[in-house]
Amino acid sequence: MSTLELCEKYFETRDVYKLMNLKKDAKEKEIKKAYHKLSLLVHPDRVPEEQKAESTEKFKVLSKLYQVLTDTQKRALYDEQGIIDDDDEESNMTSWLELWSKIFKPISEEEISNYEKEYIGSDLERTDVKKSYLGGKGCINYIMNHVPFMKVEDEPRIKVLVGEMIDAGEVPEYKIFTEEPAAKRNKRHKKYARESKEAKVIKERIERRKQQEDEAELEASDGNLEQMILARKNKRESNYNSLMDRLLEKYGGEDVSETVDFGSLDKKKKKKVKAATKQQTLNGVKRGRVEKTKV
Repeated sequence: MSTLELCEKYFETRDVYKLMNLKKDAKEKEIKKAYHKLSLLVHPDRVPEEQKAESTEKFKVLSKLYQVLTDTQKRALYDEQGIIDDDDEESNMTSWLELWSKIFKPISEEEISNYEKEYIGSDLERTDVKKSYLGGKGCINYIMNHVPFMKVEDEPRIKVLVGEMIDAGEVPEYKIFTEEPAAKRNKRHKKYARESKEAKVIKERIERRKQQEDEAELEASDGNLEQMILARKNKRESNYNSLMDRLLEKYGGEDVSETVDFGSLDKKKKKKVKAATKQQTLNGVKRGRVEKTKV
């Protein structure tokens, strides 16, 4: 199948810009951001075991589309004629993972901290709170598990925010939220206090281990900083290659045919599957089990 046929099969559209929620004059920075957002949803190492096979194929398609939109000639061909040249396509999973590693550098603790500062109190956080409030029908535990960076200390602020939404008629009032039992709240607070303590211990262990490794590397290089940096670079490359080998072993197979959920883009597909299943039942035809995807 061609790239556009696969795009239609997995994402219900041949319109690459629509899939990535981009305008036709989108800049490379915008394309990279859109690709990162979508590919994270289907990255083979970020989905449940039963979804990995087709997630691998979706990841390949998105990576191919990214290459097309960031190549002047390939993009012009698609824009003018709606064609994607598949002659140079490589289906090897390793090539796509290598592309990923080149495009997206590891996220540092400082970058996460900076993003947290921008996120808290933003419109995006408000949207996430509203969505999780409705999704969990007011369950604060559910909200905490679905809103990034939310901690026990944020509960009073989130309650005020949701209260404003309720007063404005944006969301219904769920008693489990406005009148949460004290026992449930205390249990949650104890859980997060315990997890916070455990996280602190783990972080301290990692920092001590890193310090010990740095001292050992410096000693092995006889105090030569340049040699230590080179040794560390070689070690990172070795670890990366090992990771690629494991991913290739797990997800590099050619035969994949399972279906996974991809948010709103799969709504039409779900309706078709549901209708087909109903018709099969009426006809008394058994064609296997259809599983509901978890969102």
